Amino acid sequence: MPAISATPALYILKTGSTLPALAAAHGDFEDWITQGLAGTPLDIRVLDAHACTAANWQWPERSAMAGLVITGSHDMVTDGADWCLRCEDWLRSLAEQDLPLLGICFGHQLLAQALGGQVAPHPAGLELGTVPVDAQRAAALDPLWHDLPARFQAHAVHYQSVRRLPAGAQVLAANPHEPHHGFRWGAHAWGVQFHPEFDALVMQAYVDHVRHSLHSHALSSADTSEWPVCSTPWAARLLPRFAHYAHQQLLTDTAPQSCTA
Repeated sequence: MPAISATPALYILKTGSTLPALAAAHGDFEDWITQGLAGTPLDIRVLDAHACTAANWQWPERSAMAGLVITGSHDMVTDGADWCLRCEDWLRSLAEQDLPLLGICFGHQLLAQALGGQVAPHPAGLELGTVPVDAQRAAALDPLWHDLPARFQAHAVHYQSVRRLPAGAQVLAANPHEPHHGFRWGAHAWGVQFHPEFDALVMQAYVDHVRHSLHSHALSSADTSEWPVCSTPWAARLLPRFAHYAHQQLLTDTAPQSCTA
């Protein structure tokens, strides 16, 4: 059973783990997200999504939460695992209760499907490496995105994507490969297909892993496109911005209401 914070905390829903060697040397998805959230006055707590099938599992109450970040995973949303379906129900409930939510890669897909979107393998296959991402018109008025550049670099590694957004969702970011690199649903729910928590070392590890996998299957590098890796400072800003937004929403929600005669 997860520990419940006495005061609202910023939660990370861990939906999977990174490459074992990478995790052993440099930490896991939730560790990198925690680093990205550094500086927030909110307590940060981690929930293991795979534990939600346990008989004694208890979701934190909405009142115990200031926000939730959903991690990436090497699983596929389309597999329809029992723990995924339970998470979808919970995420839908939290979104309807206006909890600030941020889904990353797999988490972005899981959130989109929970809200009525559709996830499927990308028809163009893998997107990998540091890629350009273009902010869309709706980003100019978004509290997380409003002053990001029109184009910035972001780290990506995905075979599946959100092929249809939930009804009412706004596209915030896209590129020629992926039309739904970022979206917002309602006032407080966001998803990003790219990884704002990755640094260049982590991204390079994924590129090397894929190249090695191709080589082990007798596919030469000539069969692949180039996968450049560089720093992504603008993409990395989304995590502290989300933490700040969640904290400000908490302060607004808990502020005493004035009385009038």
